[in-house]
Amino acid sequence: MAPRAAGGAPLSARAAAASPPPFQTPPRCPVPLLLLLLLGAARAGALEIQRRFPSPTPTNNFALDGAAGTVYLAAVNRLYQLSGANLSLEAEAAVGPVPDSPLCHAPQLPQASCEHPRRLTDNYNKILQLDPGQGLVVVCGSIYQGFCQLRRRGNISAVAVRFPPAAPPAEPVTVFPSMLNVAANHPNASTVGLVLPPAAGAGGSRLLVGATYTGYGSSFFPRNRSLEDHRFENTPEIAIRSLDTRGDLAKLFTFDLNPSDDNILKIKQGAKEQHKLGFVSAFLHPSDPPPGAQSYAYLALNSEARAGDKESQARSLLARICLPHGAGGDAKKLTESYIQLGLQCAGGAGRGDLYSRLVSVFPARERLFAVFERPQGSPAARAAPAALCAFRFADVRAAIRAARTACFVEPAPDVVAVLDSVVQGTGPACERKLNIQLQPEQLDCGAAHLQHPLSILQPLKATPVFRAPGLTSVAVASVNNYTAVFLGTVNGRLLKINLNESMQVVSRRVVTVAYGEPVHHVMQFDPADSGYLYLMTSHQMARVKVAACNVHSTCGDCVGAADAYCGWCALETRCTLQQDCTNSSQQHFWTSASEGPSRCPAMTVLPSEIDVRQEYPSPQDCPRTLLSPLAPVPTGGSQNILVPLANTAFFQGAALECSFGLEEIFEAVWVNESVVRCDQVVLHTTRKSQVFPLSLQLKGRPARFLDSPEPMTVMVYNCAMGSPDCSQCLGREDLGHLCMWSDGCRLRGPLQPMAGTCPAPEIHAIEPLSGPLDGGTLLTIRGRNLGRRLSDVAHGVWIGGVACEPLPDRYTVSEEIVCVTGPAPGPLSGVVTVNASKEGKSRDRFSYVLPLVHSLEPTMGPKAGGTRITIHGNDLHVGSELQVLVNDTDPCTELMRTDTSIACTMPEGALPAPVPVCVRFERRGCVHGNLTFWYMQNPVITAISPRRSPVSGGRTITVAGERFHMVQNVSMAVHHIGREPTLCKVLNSTLITCPSPGALSNASAPVDFFINGRAYADEVAVAEELLDPEEAQRGSRFRLDYLPNPQFSTAKREKWIKHHPGEPLTLVIHKEQDSLGLQSHEYRVKIGQVSCDIQIVSDRIIHCSVNESLGAAVGQLPITIQVGNFNQTIATLQLGGSETAIIVSIVICSVLLLLSVVALFVFCTKSRRAERYWQKTLLQMEEMESQIREEIRKGFAELQTDMTDLTKELNRSQGIPFLEYKHFVTRTFFPKCSSLYEERYVLPSQTLNSQGSSQAQETHPLLGEWKIPESCRPNMEEGISLFSSLLNNKHFLIVFVHALEQQKDFAVRDRCSLASLLTIALHGKLEYYTSIMKELLVDLIDASAAKNPKLMLRRTESVVEKMLTNWMSICMYSCLRETVGEPFFLLLCAIKQQINKGSIDAITGKARYTLSEEWLLRENIEAKPRNLNVSFQGCGMDSLSVRAMDTDTLTQVKEKILEAFCKNVPYSQWPRAEDVDLEWFASSTQSYILRDLDDTSVVEDGRKKLNTLAHYKIPEGASLAMSLIDKKDNTLGRVKDLDTEKYFHLVLPTDELAEPKKSHRQSHRKKVLPEIYLTRLLSTKGTLQKFLDDLFKAILSIREDKPPLAVKYFFDFLEEQAEKRGISDPDTLHIWKTNSLPLRFWVNILKNPQFVFDIDKTDHIDACLSVIAQAFIDACSISDLQLGKDSPTNKLLYAKEIPEYRKIVQRYYKQIQDMTPLSEQEMNAHLAEESRKYQNEFNTNVAMAEIYKYAKRYRPQIMAALEANPTARRTQLQHKFEQVVALMEDNIYECYSEA
Repeated sequence: MAPRAAGGAPLSARAAAASPPPFQTPPRCPVPLLLLLLLGAARAGALEIQRRFPSPTPTNNFALDGAAGTVYLAAVNRLYQLSGANLSLEAEAAVGPVPDSPLCHAPQLPQASCEHPRRLTDNYNKILQLDPGQGLVVVCGSIYQGFCQLRRRGNISAVAVRFPPAAPPAEPVTVFPSMLNVAANHPNASTVGLVLPPAAGAGGSRLLVGATYTGYGSSFFPRNRSLEDHRFENTPEIAIRSLDTRGDLAKLFTFDLNPSDDNILKIKQGAKEQHKLGFVSAFLHPSDPPPGAQSYAYLALNSEARAGDKESQARSLLARICLPHGAGGDAKKLTESYIQLGLQCAGGAGRGDLYSRLVSVFPARERLFAVFERPQGSPAARAAPAALCAFRFADVRAAIRAARTACFVEPAPDVVAVLDSVVQGTGPACERKLNIQLQPEQLDCGAAHLQHPLSILQPLKATPVFRAPGLTSVAVASVNNYTAVFLGTVNGRLLKINLNESMQVVSRRVVTVAYGEPVHHVMQFDPADSGYLYLMTSHQMARVKVAACNVHSTCGDCVGAADAYCGWCALETRCTLQQDCTNSSQQHFWTSASEGPSRCPAMTVLPSEIDVRQEYPSPQDCPRTLLSPLAPVPTGGSQNILVPLANTAFFQGAALECSFGLEEIFEAVWVNESVVRCDQVVLHTTRKSQVFPLSLQLKGRPARFLDSPEPMTVMVYNCAMGSPDCSQCLGREDLGHLCMWSDGCRLRGPLQPMAGTCPAPEIHAIEPLSGPLDGGTLLTIRGRNLGRRLSDVAHGVWIGGVACEPLPDRYTVSEEIVCVTGPAPGPLSGVVTVNASKEGKSRDRFSYVLPLVHSLEPTMGPKAGGTRITIHGNDLHVGSELQVLVNDTDPCTELMRTDTSIACTMPEGALPAPVPVCVRFERRGCVHGNLTFWYMQNPVITAISPRRSPVSGGRTITVAGERFHMVQNVSMAVHHIGREPTLCKVLNSTLITCPSPGALSNASAPVDFFINGRAYADEVAVAEELLDPEEAQRGSRFRLDYLPNPQFSTAKREKWIKHHPGEPLTLVIHKEQDSLGLQSHEYRVKIGQVSCDIQIVSDRIIHCSVNESLGAAVGQLPITIQVGNFNQTIATLQLGGSETAIIVSIVICSVLLLLSVVALFVFCTKSRRAERYWQKTLLQMEEMESQIREEIRKGFAELQTDMTDLTKELNRSQGIPFLEYKHFVTRTFFPKCSSLYEERYVLPSQTLNSQGSSQAQETHPLLGEWKIPESCRPNMEEGISLFSSLLNNKHFLIVFVHALEQQKDFAVRDRCSLASLLTIALHGKLEYYTSIMKELLVDLIDASAAKNPKLMLRRTESVVEKMLTNWMSICMYSCLRETVGEPFFLLLCAIKQQINKGSIDAITGKARYTLSEEWLLRENIEAKPRNLNVSFQGCGMDSLSVRAMDTDTLTQVKEKILEAFCKNVPYSQWPRAEDVDLEWFASSTQSYILRDLDDTSVVEDGRKKLNTLAHYKIPEGASLAMSLIDKKDNTLGRVKDLDTEKYFHLVLPTDELAEPKKSHRQSHRKKVLPEIYLTRLLSTKGTLQKFLDDLFKAILSIREDKPPLAVKYFFDFLEEQAEKRGISDPDTLHIWKTNSLPLRFWVNILKNPQFVFDIDKTDHIDACLSVIAQAFIDACSISDLQLGKDSPTNKLLYAKEIPEYRKIVQRYYKQIQDMTPLSEQEMNAHLAEESRKYQNEFNTNVAMAEIYKYAKRYRPQIMAALEANPTARRTQLQHKFEQVVALMEDNIYECYSEA
């Protein structure tokens, strides 16, 4: 609610009353009145469109060169250079379309290769910036991943600097993708650019670029593709790039600041979804700073709302970056000074009056003006509400200073925050800087030691100055105490509002630039003449004069218009711009609008009358001819003509000539002083008559004529021309023509008699043939000899006895009479008679009739008009003139009538109401009939769908709305790019369907609808938009996006398809990816003229089949697919073959069949004996094969079902139990070799909570606090800090490592420990860690190359080898978690479920199903499944059905129950089997506690057999309850630890000794060879094969959205080292790569899943994983496997798959090799992001303290090594090391003993 003043009116209303109202709808103003007010304001004054330049393709950008007076315009595929004054074309260049793909690198990248198809792609300009210092125009487009060109200033068609250089003069320039991927590579993704001037004393210019991210995961990346984003997700959102073309071209477009920093701001990959940046503008402010002053670059942008989040809204941001100034200005990282704050434009009406999205900005001297819009929920909504707000730059600066103070001096977390989503940032939070006094420059621009970049949390707020729908752009000028604001709109208009010093609107103007074309968000004033504004619409460039002052004729009108630009020029008495008025700078010469009408000049005349007399010469005194009438002259006759003259005194007697034009000149003779005679004038004409002008001229040249105020003329006639009958000939006598009729019209001589009479009139036709009884019909009579003159027939025309009055102005002598019929007493019919001294009659008869009307249809229609009505009646065809009037005034147009009907088009109605319809004949009274037509509310169109169409058109567009029952016809047209409009079909009162019109190009364009022939306009939208009256009917708020036509091909892209008639035909059609969103019913597939029924349609595939037979007579039929108007023939169907070929084929087949029968008979005869011998063997083999096949099939089906259920559970539960990163690192780095691990690291303790789960405690020292006494802490921390700085010195660390490795007692275990501790200590600086590792590896390679290079990296015997293991673990963790984790976990689950599917001996651990021969249960023990209903109050569930085997012990059953209940809980939180009791409810009254051993246990051979489900005879579906026990009964212990001499489960250990007393059955079983059960290994392998293949594929494939950058980087390093040492053996390189990644990392992970997951790894699972790991090792080996029957089964099991796996490994290495090389900067950025992901996870002080123990232990040797190293000596590293020892020496052991 607005606050109210004392009078009760809102304050806002009073403010509006004090000044002209703002541009919004007042609360109680009626809409029609408002529209009249707005239109009146729009016409009060106007802007003036001075020049336009049309572009055939959509425009994108423009730039102004004020010094040269040039405009550069960029459009889709075109660049134009225009003259600034008149926008005439000076030069142009074509920059598209080009073959391109968003999944391919730019072809300018030398090493780029791409397997994806490149298609012709339009080039949308993204950056067009002028660099005047270097004479360049920077042009960047959307093609080639955002590629830029440097074109010549002054000639846009020429490229000034080719990059990359085409022909390298010396060293070839190394080009990286980051140097080419500058702008956004998608038409709809935003990009802004700004050329930054070079700092004083610095190099060339720089280019600031802000670009929306378009990589993988964004909405701009190609849909439904899991492909590599070739930009590697490294293109930053904001970057400052080098533009120095006079320096090293190898650095052009790079953003390197120094070797370790980049001038970029890049959002982390995981945060891009929350930070979708859309850029609006980039600008400098102040643009021309005084010397020494700081200049800033600003970026205006939006952080877009998150898709699918209704609460999420766009946020408008203003970001500021400091630029170096002065000769000593140091270049800073972009992120150091980067700070952003929100801009909020909102009224006082709460969130509903919030304009959240920034559209356009314009920086003025003191204020930033910005247009905001309120995004609408529906795309079909009319133009979005928009508002103009103004922000002070002083407020921006104050907010930034206050924010940095709140971050570093007095921390206030609710004021400012560090942007931790930025890769180059410091993170994570503001810190108070003690003892640091922040300088003003640091408050403005930050510093390297301060946290950066920053985000101000509270937005800068402003109240709207002006509101209007559909604003798109803004430009502002301060003129004569006013602020003139120019606003572009979405409908192609330019508004000008004038604001006073209080920012209140005092006047407004509007002009249409290009109706229906949105104005681009950037507008600029002419740098050379600020009186002109340049702006751009979607297809035009315009130069607009800022004011049209000449429309005001008086000073009061001029000054009262309150136009900032216009004023009254007193001397010239006109309204002008100030620069157009002479001496306007002097006082009183030019009166501005701000001075007011009171300053207008006024004139008082004293005295009141002034008598001024002066003699002037009269024009009457000049010599001239006098008008004298002349009789007509026959052609060819000689005649003297007298010409009277006046005022001839001074030239009397001069030689004169008579001129009749066209070289007709005759002698002139003076008759007296006032008359001249033209002698013997002979004039000719071939026309009926011709007028010749007569003038007098002096003889000689040039011709000088006498004045002829009233020119004389001579008419010359020719009787033989133009008079075909007697009446016409003799009628010429009235014209003075002396003609006679004698077999034609001839000249009558002077002695010949006067003319006689002519023949009787002949009437050839009369029209019309009937008329109303009231008369008034214009009757037209055509014939010959219809009188010589009107008087001959004036009273001689009759219809029967009714006179017909001829009309004088319609009479044509002899040929035509038009007369008005008189009224008749009643209906009659008679001939027409004409009497001209003689009488003539017509053959046709004229009838008088009485017309009648009965009804009209339809009886209603829209008030917009256009309804075609039909009036029914009788005799409606009569008369000459018919009128249908609506409401007695407005005519019904486009009349068509027959005898019984009249059809016409209704005019527009004023209001919805009934109106009378009147039919009038011959302008007499209305025909009685009481006809009424109802005007109704106009139809309303609310939405159209779909909003996309192929460029060929023809797609069915559904139009939704209301009141379509009144629509008779409707058509659809598209602005600018549309072809012919299309006719639509009305389905019902709310739906219309229209085929989309074809288009000339791919673009978005407004759509117009014409309903009943009238342009559709939304009345509400018209009222809101300030439309001119003639444009109000053309309003369109609907747009249609035209996209390229879809492309199709057959599945295999073949052009010919063979088909035999009579066979079923199914076609698979491949469809290229598009954004049209076509539905299945929109496709039409035809084979010839036969339709193919479409059955399946997906994004890429169309399946269709033909049900009817195709005739073979044609032979070839085209396969055509149609979408709308687009037809594409994709292949030709070839039918059948020749009959001869068929006959020959039958004969050949018959002969072959006969021969086969004979051969078969002979063969069967000879092999009958052999068959008897083989029959039994074959039956046995088939039975065994069938059993194995059945077992595999059954096992796979069961397991697949189980795995499907498992996958579903994973999707809707907590997912895979990944260990946290810190636990992954500690388990991987310290498995066995670290003393720290063994002494202090214990497994998490298991403490059960009330639900039965357990809590894991972090106990690893590296994850907890550094436990030292407080008394020792200061010295220890200082010493550790100094030691940390030493370790961060590359020279010290390398000497340190080498010195320790040279010690004989420094064992492998110590080396591994040191490497892992170093990794933890340097985890926050992985770039530095990597450089150390590389240097140590170079030393290792040098040592290995001298011996046997193939042995390098085979084992982990040095510090650097363990460092490499750790480095790979860190870099591959994201791949392990995101790509490999799921298939690896599924494989583990599959192994466990497969083992549990059969019997498992609880004592020995051997199982029926396994991959390891050692763990195979070589007995045929049948096990039957039991489904048990178990209740257990734990792990979040109450009861489940659990599947167990009847041979399972009770502990095994408990474990399966716990796994079923806790499958979504990490294993460390499970209860253990010994912690729970299992109770069986045999009946409602009986229950039993089930245990492995009790009084009922069976004894065999002196050993107790463990109880099983079968022992207890527990049936299918039994009810069991499991509960936690308070006190453990540890009398039994773990089952697998039981003494095998006392207990057994399934197999007696002594079975293999075959005692003689065994029964016959048992003895028979012993005779079965145990090797027969090895086939179970194959069964298990076959069942697990799919999961193993999925795992190997995940490990050995490259995810194209996340390529393995670390692997590529390290493999390139190995290849580089091999090349330096001349190692060219490919096997050596293969071994190095294998030893560094697959064997060093993946095999370790495969054998130790507990490093990755929180799971239970049993000994049996460990054995199976060893078999799998051996297969992986063999696959990576290059030596051939020599296998035989004696080879171990763990190698034989996968021997068949190893060759295929090797191909996958080699392909993986090849793909890595083919990847684009990474620069050091790109790898460092990747490593920095990895470091920041997991910062503060480990206690590095603990790691440093452990490393120091080694330093202390080998102190003398380290000191000696430092003394021997020259670099260490020079930097005094040994002294610094001594300082560390001095700080740590006295108390480290004491403190550690206390700890």
